Amino acid sequence: MDQKLHSTAAVRNCEPVWSVLSEILPERGTLLEIGSGTGQHGAAYAPRVPHIQWQPSDIDPSYMASVRAYQTEQPHPNWLPPIHLDVTSQEWDLDSVDVIMSMNMIHIAPWEACVGLLQGAGKYLAPGGWLYTYGPYKIDGEHTSESNVAFDRSLKSRNPSWGIKDLEAIVSCAEEAGLRFDKKVTMPANNFSLLFQRGER
Repeated sequence: MDQKLHSTAAVRNCEPVWSVLSEILPERGTLLEIGSGTGQHGAAYAPRVPHIQWQPSDIDPSYMASVRAYQTEQPHPNWLPPIHLDVTSQEWDLDSVDVIMSMNMIHIAPWEACVGLLQGAGKYLAPGGWLYTYGPYKIDGEHTSESNVAFDRSLKSRNPSWGIKDLEAIVSCAEEAGLRFDKKVTMPANNFSLLFQRGER
């Protein structure tokens, strides 16, 4: 049975995301992908950066199985086997990484997951390393489109702890974790890319 899952959003945002992500990738190092989902981003990006160890992860076994299915079909030496990772855990059981990437996770999770992501980035990113997040965010407490209002309502109907988070709250939490907010990039479909950099310690 084919365990590969498919996301149309992953196809749609693949190149726009790459245009931002590629700006912060080192010549070599390790990237931790949190919430790898179907595995389509790893399948698209890992072969473009053969000198970067691409570490996928997820908390959902079905997504981990999908990542492995893509890896079986499209093996790349630098695309590592997925690991189970719960961002709310205080210990992630990994070494320092140069980049952390999290796509469409923050809004489909409770606030505690966002806090865990930011605190983990502050702990496991190498000095000067980057955190890249992508998804919809409220700006100054307001949704940026009517479609996001409906999307937020749908998310909360599925789980009251889910929903589109406030950019300012995320930035404040990131700063407490030792991350500097670098910039916000407007993306297609009412989404944003957020870039944070870990300071020297």
